[in-house]
Amino acid sequence: MNEFIAQLLEANGYRKTRLMAILRAIQATYFHIPKEAITLLSRLLGLPVSHIISVVDFYSFFHLTPRGQYDILFSDSITDHMLDKQNLMNYLSHQCQVGIGQVRKDGRVSLANTACTGMCDQGPAALINGYAVPRLDRPKIDLIAQLIEQGLPLTEWPEAIFHVDDLIWKTGLLLNSRLNAGESLLAADTRGFDATLNEIAQSKLRGRGGAGFKTALKWQMCASEPEQERFVVCNADEGEPGTFKDRVLLNRYADWLIEGMTLASLLIKSQQGFLYLRGEYLHLFEPLQAKLAERRRNGLLGENILGKGWSFDIEICLGAGSYICGEESALIESLEGRSGIARNRPPYPVTEGYLNKPTIVDNVETFIAAAHIAIQGGAWFAAQGTEQSSGTKILSICGDTPQPGIYEVPFGTPIASILEDCLAEDVLGVQVGGPSGTFISNREFDRRLAFEDLPSGGSFIIFNKQRNILEIVRNFTHFFADESCGFCTPCRVGTILLSEQIDKLYDGYGSVGDIVALQELGHLLKTNSHCGLGQTAANPMLNTLARYPEIYQSKIKFPHFGPGFNLDEALQAARKIAHRDDSEAHLSQSGD
Repeated sequence: MNEFIAQLLEANGYRKTRLMAILRAIQATYFHIPKEAITLLSRLLGLPVSHIISVVDFYSFFHLTPRGQYDILFSDSITDHMLDKQNLMNYLSHQCQVGIGQVRKDGRVSLANTACTGMCDQGPAALINGYAVPRLDRPKIDLIAQLIEQGLPLTEWPEAIFHVDDLIWKTGLLLNSRLNAGESLLAADTRGFDATLNEIAQSKLRGRGGAGFKTALKWQMCASEPEQERFVVCNADEGEPGTFKDRVLLNRYADWLIEGMTLASLLIKSQQGFLYLRGEYLHLFEPLQAKLAERRRNGLLGENILGKGWSFDIEICLGAGSYICGEESALIESLEGRSGIARNRPPYPVTEGYLNKPTIVDNVETFIAAAHIAIQGGAWFAAQGTEQSSGTKILSICGDTPQPGIYEVPFGTPIASILEDCLAEDVLGVQVGGPSGTFISNREFDRRLAFEDLPSGGSFIIFNKQRNILEIVRNFTHFFADESCGFCTPCRVGTILLSEQIDKLYDGYGSVGDIVALQELGHLLKTNSHCGLGQTAANPMLNTLARYPEIYQSKIKFPHFGPGFNLDEALQAARKIAHRDDSEAHLSQSGD
């Protein structure tokens, strides 16, 4: 182990900021992070043991105890459940002879749940040793179980097991365009960098990650900082359940993204960029590295770009399973080798970001749009969309539709039109913007996709009239409780209480007081949480309660009193120990 750790640290330049990459390599080699490795890292990197352990504990893909040689994580997203996820997971558990949440006794295989894997258009999905396995069914599970028993390494498995499709159903302003390598950089050089930034301002481009901050203003603010060292960061950590558009863009249009990041570096005078890739997209890591290498060979990245004397390079950093790292300041913390806990703001990243230097953080779609605007001009982009929401939006559409996948639509498009595009029928409602966004009912399909009406980072989940609203809310609420970083009490405690209250209603033990308590909890989370996770965690409940109060009311079993759990079921373990099952060993439970 000593030699392995020494070589690993040398390969990462003994940089503390590379702790995430170092831990990922250790996890992949030893199937956990051994105590001996933590001691060595502490000594050789000069980091406290407590710091390293806190990072390992924070990220769900790191473990202090061994996982299986084949570590299987089944996606627990609502869309996977809609495709019979639970029965398939039970079948996999049986075929691999491993309990859910357990490691098999021989250490060969482990099985557990994970959050959305970014495969909502081709679920049910899982990760095996970090690599995506879409479209699971019984025959595929049988094959996987057979390969595991044979002990074959993943590199020798049939490629078809891991094949991921790019399902693009509708293209528009961006995806219909062409961009030759280096074209936007030369266009910016010809026009002038300040004039190009003005074109982006005239385009009214707003960040495509959901918040919608004006892109040109952000870049201008960063460029105007007196500090000379600046950074460009691409947020490719699309962890919002139902979102997968960046996965497709990274796979099919990586050149456009890298070009957009390079363009941004010229406009803000930066020499270093980072692509923060969500851990669930491990299968994209090597292709992206190859694309960066290709552009370096072609003089489009690195030193003396296009012979113009420009210098800029990009480093890819892989996440390790943390939804909160999609928040820009939490992402920066992770880039620096720490737990992804959101920072207090201000200061904002444009003034104090990575290593406390001026930093712009934008998502994949934003950088791609900027590259095209540099060529076509601001008026070209602003000609589509609305006054406050220019251009188009690339959507990840999944759920109850025969055509899940990618759709590019102009901002201002009515929801009804989008549903027609993807052939959705008998629709009950749509979750726009993922669980943290807005659930709209089928009485609201005249509303429009726009920052001034229904903003979205890209997630668009469709539910038909056969779906159970409370089951959807329950899944989303448990997601937030699981993903809370635990930093602030309102979110750490509030999300757990919220999920327990939803469970109580779902199980039929609700009372009038529980609905009031849900509303109070929702208000507390919104107004007192440290970051956006806690502030939006109650959205699924609040949105559906406002639209479907009768569903919540129908779950009220006790008008005045509702027990939080079933007392008789709680005594089941005691009955087994005492070997009793007579009437005296049972409790009746009722409310008045």
